[in-house]
Amino acid sequence: MFCAIIVAAGSSRRAGFDKLAALLDGKPVLRHSVDAFVEAGCAAVVVVCPASRWEETGLSSAQFSIPVHRVDGGAERQHSVAAGMAALPPETTMVAVHDGARPLITPAGIAACLQAARETGAAACAHPVVDTLKRADAFACTLPEKVSREHLWGMETPQIFSFPLLQRAYAAVERDALNVTDEVSAMEAIGVATRLVQVGANLKITLPGDLELAELIRRYRA
Repeated sequence: MFCAIIVAAGSSRRAGFDKLAALLDGKPVLRHSVDAFVEAGCAAVVVVCPASRWEETGLSSAQFSIPVHRVDGGAERQHSVAAGMAALPPETTMVAVHDGARPLITPAGIAACLQAARETGAAACAHPVVDTLKRADAFACTLPEKVSREHLWGMETPQIFSFPLLQRAYAAVERDALNVTDEVSAMEAIGVATRLVQVGANLKITLPGDLELAELIRRYRA
């Protein structure tokens, strides 16, 4: 059984507005993410978010053809993911973890990542770094250091795993009091490599201008 955890518990401090409730093509950003996983054939979706955000985005379990429900998050992202894992059906075999603020993910992209995860146990959406990289000092002045972008990837979501494997990784994170920012990092804690999968435009809404860019991408796709 393939299920998904959509993480939407953040405060949106950098955005200066609730990016998950912001409208994209007339629909809240968070709803786009949920719809993609429903359309991708998930058996159940757990949305980790405050009750106020669930209400503000107009979500309700009755709107969907599969079980979609909300749980509260934790102080850090890894605690929110752990709360989502605890709420998954016991029959779950594969699980996706996705940032609710990535509304451009498509069912086809989810399927590609899921296929890689079924083959390897661990897969994540990502993109090769193409920008020139510079390291700077505390005053934002460049340092004379060459930073190679060879073999560097920018991480995205969804990140999809065998559920027992993800449970083992998170048990190690808790046992060793680690601080991880994504599930690929949790996998590294138990020595498991993750297959990286390119799925096209999959930006994260972080600043107000990102909504405009996302609108343009959606129009281009249509």
